[in-house]
Amino acid sequence: MSNVIDIKSGEIKQSSVTVLRDINIDISSNDIVYLIGKTGSGKSSLLKTLYGELKMHAGTGGVAGFDLNKLRKKDIPNLRRSIGIVFQDFQLLTDRSVLKNLLFVMGASGWKDKGLMEKRAKEVLQLVGIENKINSMPYALSGGEQQRVSIARALLNKPKLILADEPTGNLDPETSEEIMRLLIAVAHEEKTAVLMATHDMTLVEKFPGRVLRVAEGTVKEVNSMINFDPFKSN
Repeated sequence: MSNVIDIKSGEIKQSSVTVLRDINIDISSNDIVYLIGKTGSGKSSLLKTLYGELKMHAGTGGVAGFDLNKLRKKDIPNLRRSIGIVFQDFQLLTDRSVLKNLLFVMGASGWKDKGLMEKRAKEVLQLVGIENKINSMPYALSGGEQQRVSIARALLNKPKLILADEPTGNLDPETSEEIMRLLIAVAHEEKTAVLMATHDMTLVEKFPGRVLRVAEGTVKEVNSMINFDPFKSN
């Protein structure tokens, strides 16, 4: 599959209620794509479907080489190893250092060789510019530094795709810009596609990319951000 995400006529349901229908998305390996829309419009449901938490109800869908229509429970860990997920609230383990956070994730995703694990952990921390925080505890880090660790964690398994769910939602504007620059730089460096759900339209304007809008029960690509009001029905 040439596209990292390829969905045709997709439909997503939750508790037998249709959340999104007629979804047609194709994202290739070097795309930076924003996912915008009101709270409750279905952005999170779409992301959950992409990482295997929700089933595709209808249509066809592929993510990072996995067929969403044929995805079995035992395939989900492998799917999640092929994608990196960055959350708004960082989701770091607070009882262990930055390095041990990364080693824990690697152990859980099948890494065995301690030397290789430490080498890769140091590589990704260097990529995100916080190798000097390797032995720090999460609570000793700023919000921006914690989000850098969570981006490093998302990169550990050399993913084909990063799904970022409001990654700047808990950060001030200046730090949000830093994190956005970093995401774009590491995606370019690692040849990884990024699909980022966001409410922050200033970032979308400042760092242009493709824009998918979730509204009225479906997903549509927005061709131009000029004079575009994302929260107005049109």
